[in-house]
Amino acid sequence: MSILPEGEQLRRAVKWISDERLENPGAGLSKLIGEACLKFDLPPKDAEFLMNFFTAKGPEKSE
Repeated sequence: MSILPEGEQLRRAVKWISDERLENPGAGLSKLIGEACLKFDLPPKDAEFLMNFFTAKGPEKSE
């Protein structure tokens, strides 16, 4: 059992994937998400969240 607060592994995975994409822009997103799930011991629902997080485009702000 992990002593990290719930969601901390997911936050670390988001940061790791972001860093990896900056260092290697040609890296496949699916591959990075798979590696992150193994590295941070994430369940399938978190893998789905990561895919949506990195592929969704936010609404444009009109300020």
